[in-house]
Amino acid sequence: MSRRALVLLATLGSAALMLGALGFQYIGNMPPCHLCMLQRYPHIVAIIIGLIALLIPWRVLPFAGALATLTTAGIGIYHTGVERGFWLGPTSCTSNMQVGGLSSNDLLNQIMAAPVVRCDEPAWIFLHLSMASWNVVFSLVLVGVWLAAALRRD
Repeated sequence: MSRRALVLLATLGSAALMLGALGFQYIGNMPPCHLCMLQRYPHIVAIIIGLIALLIPWRVLPFAGALATLTTAGIGIYHTGVERGFWLGPTSCTSNMQVGGLSSNDLLNQIMAAPVVRCDEPAWIFLHLSMASWNVVFSLVLVGVWLAAALRRD
């Protein structure tokens, strides 16, 4: 495949993942958690890089696209670890509620401040992998496509 075709494939891959995420959100009625949202931004960056790389064939752009998709894979690995209980997630989207010794008003305040969409509970699982885990798998494939485009000599 030519460099241009590989860039197009990688760009369309990130676009497909974004469309899938939006489909789950708006059609499947599965609002994203904080970490899910963070995984979207590098895909948006990769799409923009891809569009620029299709117009201006600078050799550095596919490396930047690979870095963007590697970033979303890293966030996805972190999110997967939070979902599986390997480590604690951010307090903004996980349940780390301490109820011992709280007054009823303090307990009510903690309940009211609890995240609506939690990062530590997968909303969807397929073949034992959550959406965050699937994002890692597909993003690492896209990293490979971006790197193939960067190393292509045409």
